[in-house]
Amino acid sequence: MSKCEQCIVREFSSLKALNKDELVKLAECKSSHTVKKGDVIFEEGETINGIYCVKDGICKLTKLSPNGKDHIVKLIKKGELLGQRSLISDEPVNLSAIALEDMEVCFIPKNEVMGFFDKNNQFSMNVMKTICGDLKEADDHMVNMAQKTVKERLAETLLYLLDTFGKNEDNTLKVQLSRDELASMIGTATESCIRLLSDFNKLGLIELSGKKIILKDINKLKKIAD
Repeated sequence: MSKCEQCIVREFSSLKALNKDELVKLAECKSSHTVKKGDVIFEEGETINGIYCVKDGICKLTKLSPNGKDHIVKLIKKGELLGQRSLISDEPVNLSAIALEDMEVCFIPKNEVMGFFDKNNQFSMNVMKTICGDLKEADDHMVNMAQKTVKERLAETLLYLLDTFGKNEDNTLKVQLSRDELASMIGTATESCIRLLSDFNKLGLIELSGKKIILKDINKLKKIAD
């Protein structure tokens, strides 16, 4: 089992506030899991009794709408924690987490995490800041969905995927979403998303290669997004 104090991933999450003794204790109680692409880490309505630390890979957080369609709320990357809000509110998770690629995650039991809350004020503050940041993102997303056109939201999302996750050596976006998933992120029908991608391709803003996307004109995409 890997040692938490030697794991670089913790520097990107609330766990960076833990001291060496706390990290040693964490390593003794955590469990490591390999999650295959497409596998569910947890489902909406489930009680998870702990938090997950993403050691490697990317997953999507989805919310099931009344019409039975999944809406992607957020993408989670290496170094982030899953289940913090549920842990503090003592409620079942309100989102599902599904792997977009093969992942390595560590599960930390609730009892251990709550002990850190009692003894480490900086850890508590870090968790609260993360949750506040999530609320801000949710507010911004709600405003964008209400005020921006689908075209503007698509341009903004493509730029977000580039800025957050980067690109491959062939300049394609590192995160490869299906057209359904991309449509889910921008809140439109899959057909509309496909049509807009084709329009962006014809205008020279992007280049399509199967499911892969290359952003060709960042400045024009920014103008559309703004």
